[in-house]
Amino acid sequence: MSTYPSSATPAAPAGLRCDRITYGAVHLDVVDLGRSLAFWRDLVGLGELPSLPGEVRLGVDGRALIVLRPDAVAPVGRGHAGLYHVAIHVPSAEEFARVLVRLAKAGVPQSPTDHVFSMATYVHDPDGIMLEITLETPERFGSVEIGQRSVSLFDNDGRRRSATEPLDVIAAVAPLGQGDADRPLPSGTYIGHVHLHVPELRASHRFYRDVIGFQEHAYMAPIGMSDLSAGGRFPHRIAINDWHGRNARQPAPGTAGLARFELVLRGEGQLVRLAERAASTGPAVASAEDGSVSLRDPAGNEVTVLEAAL
Repeated sequence: MSTYPSSATPAAPAGLRCDRITYGAVHLDVVDLGRSLAFWRDLVGLGELPSLPGEVRLGVDGRALIVLRPDAVAPVGRGHAGLYHVAIHVPSAEEFARVLVRLAKAGVPQSPTDHVFSMATYVHDPDGIMLEITLETPERFGSVEIGQRSVSLFDNDGRRRSATEPLDVIAAVAPLGQGDADRPLPSGTYIGHVHLHVPELRASHRFYRDVIGFQEHAYMAPIGMSDLSAGGRFPHRIAINDWHGRNARQPAPGTAGLARFELVLRGEGQLVRLAERAASTGPAVASAEDGSVSLRDPAGNEVTVLEAAL
C-alpha cells in the first residue's frame, strides 16, 4: 500500500466528536484533472494540499477530503454499482448559504432538497460524479416510520414529512446576508456521508453494520435503501441502495467515479478487531499494512480503514 499524507491524524471536527467512525478521503477517478480542479477546488471551495505524484489532494484544516486521480478515460456511466454521491458537510447555516449562492452565481444546476435531518443541494462534477453539500439539522428530526410499502419521516413537531421535499431556498440563503459568497470552505468542513449503489441490499447492509461497525438506523426495504449511523446525533453516515438493480456491477476500468474511500475507526485496538471480524465473515482483506486494512464490500467497492485516537 502506498504511503501518503494521513487523513486520520488531525482531530475530528466538532460535529463528529461523538461518532465512532468518521471519513478520511474519498478518492475519485476523473478524466481531465484541470477541469476537475476548476470544479472541486475553485468552485466547491476545497484547498489544495501536499500530494503524491499522480493525484491531487483537496481538503480543509490539513485534512484531505477529496483525492482526484486522472485515471479515467470516460465519464460516469449508468446502471452500475459504486458511488451514488459523496457528501461534504459544512459547519453552519451561513456556510451552507455561501455555497448555495456561489453555485447559483456560477450557473451550476442544483437540486436543493430538504431531508428534515439535513438540508442539501446536489450538483454534478464535469465527469458526472454527484456531490451533495449538506447542512446537518438533526434537531429538526423526530423519527422514521417504515411500512410494508412506504417510508415516512416525522419532524420534531410530529408532522409527517417526505424525505425529499423541495428546499426553501430563500430561507436557506438568508443567513449569508450581504456576506462574501466566494470564500473557500471553512475550518470544520468534513466528509459527512457516502451513499452507494449496490446490487444486493441485505449483504451490503450486513457488511457495513457487522464488519465495519456502523449502527443500523433504518433498513428501508420498501424503497430499496438502508441508512446507518456512526453512533452520534446524525443518523445518515453511510447509505446504500439497490436502485440500479440486482445485476448492477462495478463500471468498466477507466470510468470516472469512485476509486476507494477511507473510513477512520476511533479508539485504540479498533483496527485489529475489524481485521478479525473481516476474517471471520469472509470479506477479502486486500492489505493490512501501514496501519490500515483494505477491504472490498459485497458490491466491489474498495474501502480503506484506518484508526485514530479518540
